[in-house]
Amino acid sequence: MTTGVRRRMGVEERKQQLIGVALELFSHRSPDDVSIDEIAAAAGISRPLVYHYFPGKQSLYEAALRRAADDLATRFLEPREGPLGARLHRVMKRFFDFVDEHGAGFFALMRGGPAVGASTATAMISQVRQAAYEQIVAHLGVGQPPARLELVVRSWVSLAESTALIWLDGRRIPRAELEWQLVHDFAALASVSAAYDEEMAAILLRVLADEPADGPYGDLVGRLTRLGMELAESAQPSESAPPTESAGPTELPGQRVHV
Repeated sequence: MTTGVRRRMGVEERKQQLIGVALELFSHRSPDDVSIDEIAAAAGISRPLVYHYFPGKQSLYEAALRRAADDLATRFLEPREGPLGARLHRVMKRFFDFVDEHGAGFFALMRGGPAVGASTATAMISQVRQAAYEQIVAHLGVGQPPARLELVVRSWVSLAESTALIWLDGRRIPRAELEWQLVHDFAALASVSAAYDEEMAAILLRVLADEPADGPYGDLVGRLTRLGMELAESAQPSESAPPTESAGPTELPGQRVHV
């Protein structure tokens, strides 16, 4: 990040440079541990000049978070056309584009910041999550989302955040696999909720009715079907094992069993 050579910049250009430098430094260490002197050195300017553009480190930190938050929120914007699975996959690709290209900003945004500015950082993160939540609900075509749907969507947004942060720590799982996995995770969360709630079941069935057989959710059904067959085969009693009597269907808590 160090330029090594001073050059005259316009006010806005210099501010943007300082924001970029701050994002990079804040991503690796707590903002409390990063000094204005370090930011100035990385930007190739003097300490007083940093204060000329920003009143203090906290204001610079908040400006850096705002840039990261605004950019990340736009990644969830997607035309409401075509099957939901394909739309969510395009969203996840853009989301991981941001994480991949701007890992520093993503870390700085999600890690929070100095205690003195914690409320501001939390508010920015909440705005990003709310924007993502509203976009996904809109894609589902639900005006007033029921409580279980809100739980599913907000849980999925949090899961996407956690998955990206873990992936950045070594990138041990191929990015493309995680993008598809998160699309499948949404369906899995919705399916579990639908098993307990008729309103959620209706929403899920309406969404799946528009999914092509060769789409991401058709692929998920195929994978689960194969897994179910393998589990059934592994559960077959051996020839030497005595037969067991069936006690009939087992009812899970909150589940209605139709015989």
